[in-house]
Amino acid sequence: MDWELLAAYVARAIALLVAIPFHESAHAWASYRLGDPTAKNAGRLSLNPLRHFDPLGALCMIVAGFGWARPVPVAAATRFRHPRRDMALSAAAGPVSNIILAFFCMILYKLVYYLTPEIPFWNFAAAVLFQLVWTNITLAVFNLLPVPPLDGSRIVTVFLPQKAYFGLMRYERYIMFALFAVLMLGWLNTPLRIVDNAVWAFLVGATRFVEWILFR
Repeated sequence: MDWELLAAYVARAIALLVAIPFHESAHAWASYRLGDPTAKNAGRLSLNPLRHFDPLGALCMIVAGFGWARPVPVAAATRFRHPRRDMALSAAAGPVSNIILAFFCMILYKLVYYLTPEIPFWNFAAAVLFQLVWTNITLAVFNLLPVPPLDGSRIVTVFLPQKAYFGLMRYERYIMFALFAVLMLGWLNTPLRIVDNAVWAFLVGATRFVEWILFR
């Protein structure tokens, strides 16, 4: 058995079990703070992965490399004071939370990588932290695509006229199927990788700035 390969898969699984609940609970927390307790009452304000994972979506993540979690319930029309604006803020909370988590995990990764001895435990810890950084970045970037039903569409549509907004939402399911087809064909691989790498570079720069502040 290739133990290094197994360790890499385990590290990736741990990263998904952390990043996805963090993303989804951030949606729930933002919605709650904006006046909608629907997700909180449904138990989604939690880091327990079982409250967020969709079985089919999780299987697609393993087999195809992309998938989905259970949608966070939001009663935008009845609970939010400014439905479209607050929906956009709630949607943005997920990707933003992933970028923040990636930043802190990168700091921890550097500490573990440079300051701990070369033994299996710390090597595995570094691998988990590396996967946490990369998984959170890719999850944030992917969800910021301005395509329904991703978070980016909720953010972009707040700037659209009301008629165009509701017209777009009518075709959300069909657009979702088209998105999966594009992903399966690999047409978004290169653009997403470029943005992922740019975010990674930005976080590297941010961690170096923190190092400069702490150790100057």
